[in-house]
Amino acid sequence: MPKLLSGAPVVQTLSRLVAWDTVSHRPVTELAGFLAERAERAGMRVERFETSPGKVNVVATAGPASEDGLLLSGHMDVVPVEGQAWTSDPFTLTRREDRLIARGACDMKGFIAAALEAIDRVPVQRLRRELTLVWTHDEEIGCHGSRALVEQLRREQPDRRLPRAAIIGEPTDFRICRLHPGHTTFEIDCLGRPAHSSRPSLGLNAIRIAADVIDIIDEFSLHLASRPAHAELLPTPFTVLNVGRIHGGAAVNIVPERCTLTVGMRPLPGSTAGPLLAELDDRLAPLRAKAQAQGGDVRLRLLQSSEPLDTPAACGHIHQLLPFANDRAVTGAPFATDGGNLALLGLEPVVFGPGSIDVAHRPDEHLREADLLRTVDFVEGLIHARCCAEQAAERYL
Repeated sequence: MPKLLSGAPVVQTLSRLVAWDTVSHRPVTELAGFLAERAERAGMRVERFETSPGKVNVVATAGPASEDGLLLSGHMDVVPVEGQAWTSDPFTLTRREDRLIARGACDMKGFIAAALEAIDRVPVQRLRRELTLVWTHDEEIGCHGSRALVEQLRREQPDRRLPRAAIIGEPTDFRICRLHPGHTTFEIDCLGRPAHSSRPSLGLNAIRIAADVIDIIDEFSLHLASRPAHAELLPTPFTVLNVGRIHGGAAVNIVPERCTLTVGMRPLPGSTAGPLLAELDDRLAPLRAKAQAQGGDVRLRLLQSSEPLDTPAACGHIHQLLPFANDRAVTGAPFATDGGNLALLGLEPVVFGPGSIDVAHRPDEHLREADLLRTVDFVEGLIHARCCAEQAAERYL
């Protein structure tokens, strides 16, 4: 049992949540079990959707089935801390002035802790419309958990309809974000022919091919930047490409036989990864043909893809979030979330939560204690508005 930081119940709950080291390559089963137990203790029905050993999504529901209810979603995993200059144990919640510091405090166990405490304040047994919690795994490495959950629900419960109004509690500084880009990861394998480095003409340098591939990616990036969209809502209103990793070569005295580029792409709302990758592949075709003529190759391979989000501006729960927001202007988030995948189930996700994305993934990640307490109040208020009010929540207000 971890030592809990003193303070309000929600602070103690967050202290427990961050003590689980749920970096994405680790199991989330213990944390998932705790979240399931909290939901059951509050009177909710719990389903566990295991996707692989150690990886499970938790779905908890209460109240009569209703698409006019409310769905709250957050991810259980966090990003690594290795190589970062933390000034305290990243898996022990530490209070420093008004900040609560720990890995995941902001992104996004703070929202999960607040949701748990808010539900304890609500008469769950007397809900008029459905309240659903969706806690996912492996969001940080490509929204794998939410993608698997969508596929499982479609396959195993095709007639199920979850509440349309969905809140993805990512850190937005309490700004309402109705859209965001997706995130796609792909690899480009550049294949050459090995040879002794003293006789380069006998080989084909895969790293040299990779350099030409990067030039083509840069040209494609400029082309995409000339096709902006949602400029009023997104700080980067075009599809972004990023060569994130390069791995190639075996020894300094060998002409490299292989070089692999790992590339991230963020398709804009309204677009999908498939056509963009096909367009890039067409641009690689002349280089591929040249390499193949010399015994090499250039191969593009998709690794993962999470969907962009574009929720209608007129959906009713945006109106209901305004009293809790720091800014009445509805905007977009520059980062991907589970909301893009969950929208495939007919949901209308809105990204809204405490904390700043500017401190997420960094050393001494933190959340202001006042914002954590405020989140409990806003979640409780939203549950009452959508699930407890006598009149059904209107979709368009």
